[in-house]
Order: sequence, then C-alpha cells, then structure tokens
Amino acid sequence: MLLNATYHAPHFEPTVDELATLKHLEMENISVVSALKEHMSGRLYEHGFITKNASGQLTITDTGRHLVRRQDN
Repeated sequence: MLLNATYHAPHFEPTVDELATLKHLEMENISVVSALKEHMSGRLYEHGFITKNASGQLTITDTGRHLVRRQDN
C-alpha cells in the first residue's frame, strides 16, 4: 500500500488562477523561479498541463492548450 500516493480526482476543474497561468504560458514560457514567485499551482504540472522544456523553463503542453480552448467555449 502506498502511503504517499497523490490522489487525482476523476475530473480536473482548473481554478481561475490556473486558467490564467495556462493562458500566460500560451504567450510565453516562464522560468521556474518566476513560477515560484507567482505561486503557480503544482496541480498543472501533476496533471500534465505544463512541462519543463530543454532550457528548464515551464511551457504549456498540448493537453493544457486543449483545456484552455475547452474553457473558452
């Protein structure tokens, strides 16, 4: 039995702040330091909506882009 397993709800509903972060990442990548200063949600990384690129910056994934488009409709 795993005691430190992270629970993921069957359906992810982003907060307003998480959607704003994803929209920001659509326009430009941000550094991890900036993300920490802005208190970016770790849920976005855990659910695969953002990832680190080769230079170590955070960038939106295709899944994250799809989520933003779905919320805008």
